[in-house]
Amino acid sequence: MSITQTPLLTAAIEAQRQAYAPYSTKLIGASVLWADGHITSGCNIENASYGATVCAERVAIWKGISENHLRQIKEILVVSPANPPWPPCGVCRQVISEFAHPQTLIHWSDGLSVINTKTLIEMLPETFNSQFLK
Repeated sequence: MSITQTPLLTAAIEAQRQAYAPYSTKLIGASVLWADGHITSGCNIENASYGATVCAERVAIWKGISENHLRQIKEILVVSPANPPWPPCGVCRQVISEFAHPQTLIHWSDGLSVINTKTLIEMLPETFNSQFLK
């Protein structure tokens, strides 16, 4: 499915250009479409202490939360230079699940077209959520 000129892909590609990845050299961008119609984006930011590295998806999500958008993700798109492109990692899937519903669409792309789309429930069928904390 080609989405070359969609705002979601454009935002992810623009964010990808800002990535700080001196160790992996893998520039990743992500964009989130919120329920209020706003799009936020983010890039991966690496650190010499690898545990302090943060993925593009989490940057985009935290940016949306901090900018006070409705806390419901409608769609998320990740752009990577890998072939095939990378889907969100497990930690990012867990963070997505905090602000999404089971049918939220998650796309990953090479920057030209969407390579794959799945729902959150397909990608993370046994989500750890607030129900376990009661």
